[in-house]
Amino acid sequence: MARAAIIGLLLLAACSQGPELAATTAPGTSRPTTTTATAMPSATSTTATTSATSTTTTLPPLQGVAFEAVAEGLTDPLFAVAPSGDARIYVLEQAGVIRVVENGQMREFLDIRDLVTRRGNEQGLLGLAFHPNYPDDPRAFVDYTGAGGKTVVASYRLSGESLDPDSAVVLLEVPQPASNHNGGMVAFGPDGFLYVALGDGGASGDRYGNGQRPDTLLATLLRLDVSLDSAFAIPADNPFVDAGGAPEVWAYGLRNPWRFTFDGGLLYIADVGQGDFEEVDVAPADAAGLNYGWPITEGLHCYRPSKGCDTAGLTSPLVEYDHSQGCSITGGYVYRGTAIPEVAGQYFYSDFCSGWIRSFRYDDGAIADEQQWSDGIGNVTSFGLDGSGELLVVTRGGTIYRMVPVR
Repeated sequence: MARAAIIGLLLLAACSQGPELAATTAPGTSRPTTTTATAMPSATSTTATTSATSTTTTLPPLQGVAFEAVAEGLTDPLFAVAPSGDARIYVLEQAGVIRVVENGQMREFLDIRDLVTRRGNEQGLLGLAFHPNYPDDPRAFVDYTGAGGKTVVASYRLSGESLDPDSAVVLLEVPQPASNHNGGMVAFGPDGFLYVALGDGGASGDRYGNGQRPDTLLATLLRLDVSLDSAFAIPADNPFVDAGGAPEVWAYGLRNPWRFTFDGGLLYIADVGQGDFEEVDVAPADAAGLNYGWPITEGLHCYRPSKGCDTAGLTSPLVEYDHSQGCSITGGYVYRGTAIPEVAGQYFYSDFCSGWIRSFRYDDGAIADEQQWSDGIGNVTSFGLDGSGELLVVTRGGTIYRMVPVR
């Protein structure tokens, strides 16, 4: 397995980053596939035979995957997404701008740089989620660090071809004691509620003691009802509505959840580790009140055995890797697109330092079909899905890639 040299400051955790690489390697091949396209390509096509009564698609054998650039020249991009069926791609730049990529061109979709605080490498505009009924419900929800470094979750409404900055409704503000471990992902679950990921408050070693406290909003995954325009409500079946924790909290024990996703009845969370292990947690999407273990555990291991390590009741990660292979996990998505049906159901993820891209399939509580698809595409800050469900890869160097088949 390729190893990346450590050369600089890391965006997503208190460790170091690897070099940006220009080539990728598909499984089963020794030939790198370079990624040089600059314009947004059309959707990947397949070979189909159509009759009056049925349609049969015939594909050549899959040799591997490549990563084609769909946008270049972005400044510190952290996320890319598109509403279902939308041919455009919406990209977050860390300083506080959302850009639309369409037909190889870019324009501003929202500019809130005057609201965004970016002190250190882990603050900024961190998350974006369109309402499931967008554009009929023309709201988009963002997560950013505001004045004093606090986490802000706000909604904006579509006006014409852009989000109206004057339409902002601040739904949630959470003070942050340090500048790192902000989490920042926002996404709608299959239940229609908005989920918000927050880290443990920063510094290192759970300095502020939030990891095992469901009564705080830090180190948690929140679950909010945003069906109202002006505020959020607490879903009645949130686990701590009656007692024992903050009513917004859905799960806790997270260090720095850097991207999560839902796939049918499952929730995948990539949680950045401390100094030794990175992890992917997989749990039923409807399982309320889970404790993912930080700082009792880091990955599958006791973090500070001298302080006790009672793992009873903890939800253990499905996947971990140690820091000989990277230093900061970047979570992705389960592939459900149509261009590469051979990898349907595989969860893709990366490491910010090493830049490899790997995947696995969840199989009844175990992992299967583990693959490594790239030895180093660059410092991967995030993944995304385009409007057709195809996988996007976001790199710190300013390029957005789409995963395409090699046949």
